[in-house]
Amino acid sequence: MSKVRVLLADDNIRMLEYVRDFLATNCCEVVGTVSDGQAAVDATAKLLPDVVVLDLSMPVLNGIEAAKQIQKANASTGIVILTVEKDPDTCRAALEAGACGYVLKPRLATDLIPAIELAKDGRRFVSPGCE
Repeated sequence: MSKVRVLLADDNIRMLEYVRDFLATNCCEVVGTVSDGQAAVDATAKLLPDVVVLDLSMPVLNGIEAAKQIQKANASTGIVILTVEKDPDTCRAALEAGACGYVLKPRLATDLIPAIELAKDGRRFVSPGCE
């Protein structure tokens, strides 16, 4: 089974490094890391990852706006939002923007890998308590 190619976007460098290391040990190939939403859009077009993991709150473009642009330009790319925001309206907005997954950062260890696997196939995953 080939590794899922993942691009990570988060403006918190410690979180970015933690998620990168976590995914690298869990059957994912991290093809790039960026720290803002526009960089995520640009890197997706260049690197063509299977899945993009986006933080919700980032400079230049937030995760929802980045998801809209990524989805418009690369409809086959799966998108997972990784956030601390558990507001149902925010979750709904992210899913309507094209995200397949919505994972709460405190549930990263249990929810991120299943969300990425499902997003790769265009299927949905939402951490409990968000919808």
